[in-house]
Amino acid sequence: MTNRVLRVGFIGAGENTRKRHIPGMRMIPDVELLGVVNSSAESTALVARNFEIPRQYTDWKALLADDEIDAVVIGTWPNLHCELTCAALAAGKHVLCEARMARNVSESRQMRQSARAHPELIAMLVPSPLGLECDAEVSRMLRHDYLGDLREVVVFGVDDQFFDYSAFLHWRQDSVISGVNMLSLGMLHETVSRWIPQPVRVTSQTCVFEPSRPNPHGDGQLRVSVPDSVQALTQYAGGACGIYHCSGVAIAGLGKQVQLYGSLGTIKVTFGEQDHVFVARAGEKTFRTLNIPSETRGGWRVEAEFVGAIRGEERVKRTDFDSGVMYMEFTEAVAQSATRGQMITLPLAEWFLSSAETCWLSPTEESSTTRSPLMHRIAR
Repeated sequence: MTNRVLRVGFIGAGENTRKRHIPGMRMIPDVELLGVVNSSAESTALVARNFEIPRQYTDWKALLADDEIDAVVIGTWPNLHCELTCAALAAGKHVLCEARMARNVSESRQMRQSARAHPELIAMLVPSPLGLECDAEVSRMLRHDYLGDLREVVVFGVDDQFFDYSAFLHWRQDSVISGVNMLSLGMLHETVSRWIPQPVRVTSQTCVFEPSRPNPHGDGQLRVSVPDSVQALTQYAGGACGIYHCSGVAIAGLGKQVQLYGSLGTIKVTFGEQDHVFVARAGEKTFRTLNIPSETRGGWRVEAEFVGAIRGEERVKRTDFDSGVMYMEFTEAVAQSATRGQMITLPLAEWFLSSAETCWLSPTEESSTTRSPLMHRIAR
């Protein structure tokens, strides 16, 4: 694509779209924010007014039918990602899709197939923000054999975001909307996968401690269909083993962190307002803080990377659809292991997916009768 003005449309304008994608796009020269459609006419008008977006649409199909829109940012809940992405690519639009990629591996592979059918278009996923600052430095250390042979992987995503059982059911607790991904599992695994290979076997267990939450769109309770807690054991081709622990109901939990233990050293990364990297070599009893050089310190540049890829100035690094399918396979393997009570081998075979497609995705009687129709169409 030449450096003519790139016209962008937004389907769904949730928090991340309003805080990151719209401001990020506005900072790029020769990018015009042309149109938006949100969950209702009122919310569409509000976003258009607040961000000076000239065109409003009654539904997402009308936005995709607008020939003047070159690229689409999809900011809906995961239950619409597959349909919208495939439709946008078929309409000749470049696509930046919000994470999570989809609800399950089947949908994510449909998205990847659509992207491969349109190689002239850029298809990109919003990456996990975890580790973007320290990624280059941690990757450099691993290339220079700081760990030696990888032995153990420990991943924590442990907090109390869902501890209040009187709070309304969150969309992340509804598998009809969010799919098989649990808590921060997919986000953390995407980050870990930048540094080490994929596991080859997964065994897991999960728990829902409070089975229902108040209905945010009416009276009564809705069933919690995504676990509050998950533990997964992983095995790697080189002989290493790992533990993932994610929880949304842990008081004073450890937060989000990754620990990589090797035959020569250890790297620990904690995530928060900033990435912090701690290292130790054989013979050292305590961690040392690693200062990330300014020249290798990364950061959020999702919108710039998307536009740069469209203009042929760079390639998609964080995150392409192949990487998205890999983290979707991991989250599905964790879900299936807990559901079936058995070890799951990666990568997932086609026959396995066909038999597992309905895992965690069947709506309860409550959710099918009381959920607002808007929730099935588009994220607020």
